[in-house]
Amino acid sequence: MFSTKNISPRSISFYTALVIAIVAGLLIFIYNNNWIETVVVFAIVFLVGGFLFSFVIERFVFRKIKLIYKFIYQTKATKKEEIYYKYLLPKRSIDEVQADVEVWAQEHRQEIESLRQNEQFRKEFLQNLSHEFKTPVFAIQGYVDTLLHGALENPEVNKKFLEKAAKNIERLTNLINDLDEISSLERGDIMLLKENFIIQDLIKEVFESLSIRTEPRHIKSSFKKGCESPLTVFADKEKIRQVVRNLVENSAKYGRQNGNIVASLYQTDGAHILIEISDDGIGIHEKNLQRIFERFYRTDEGRRIDVAGSGLGLAICKHIIEAHGQSIHVRSTEGVGTTIGFTLEGKRE
Repeated sequence: MFSTKNISPRSISFYTALVIAIVAGLLIFIYNNNWIETVVVFAIVFLVGGFLFSFVIERFVFRKIKLIYKFIYQTKATKKEEIYYKYLLPKRSIDEVQADVEVWAQEHRQEIESLRQNEQFRKEFLQNLSHEFKTPVFAIQGYVDTLLHGALENPEVNKKFLEKAAKNIERLTNLINDLDEISSLERGDIMLLKENFIIQDLIKEVFESLSIRTEPRHIKSSFKKGCESPLTVFADKEKIRQVVRNLVENSAKYGRQNGNIVASLYQTDGAHILIEISDDGIGIHEKNLQRIFERFYRTDEGRRIDVAGSGLGLAICKHIIEAHGQSIHVRSTEGVGTTIGFTLEGKRE
């Protein structure tokens, strides 16, 4: 059965000329009843019509389509492209050309949407960056101004104000260091020094080092039952220590009084280890889950609780894990708690 799908321009010319030639031949035969004249007219109309239609389509239709292709690729055509436009393109069907244009349009729609998202992200990033720097800078400015206007002579006040200014300077230093680190991670400038180590031992060390933060709030740090058996991973130990420390600090910060921080470890497919840090704290609203790994992104409740953090901890975690070629994820329910997990490569012989 005749199908118009993927019909080429030359086929269009051929079929159009054929139909006209058949009609002309039938008319000549009906009026003259002469087969010779009929065949001659048919042949002339078919050949002339075919060449004429082919010329018209090539000249006035596909010449414009070639211009569309050049516009799509936005280049001054190379020799190779000129050959493509001149010899290969006319052989393409209208449906194929339509498909190419639709693909190009879809790609550009995605590109435009990506640009919109990036622009929104840039605005939010600059706004958050300004906020994070403004808070300690204004605090330092306030303390220094107070000292310069007489408080420096008061020994009971000057030491306290200098200590507070020093804390804000430390916060600024940490913020700048975190920004520098995340920029290096994004550029791929930091080399990973991978080695085999037991992940439970590293988590225990982090639990112990952060006990000064968890014990005052009576938060218990432990391993999930059945996850105590040693599992060896192949990774950069100090970078993974930083990841675990950030996750445990977050759990302590947003966990509830008398709560729990639980580490769970699983061997997934024989080649990877899954590590999860869970808490039973305030949790995260579902609408915020997709954004918590963005730089400086914090929920409203998080901002009220965390006045000293840089807002870069989870973003750094994400970059470190991705630098290892692995993935990080989050599960959370408001009022129930949060679990953040990541995978690492298993032991290498």
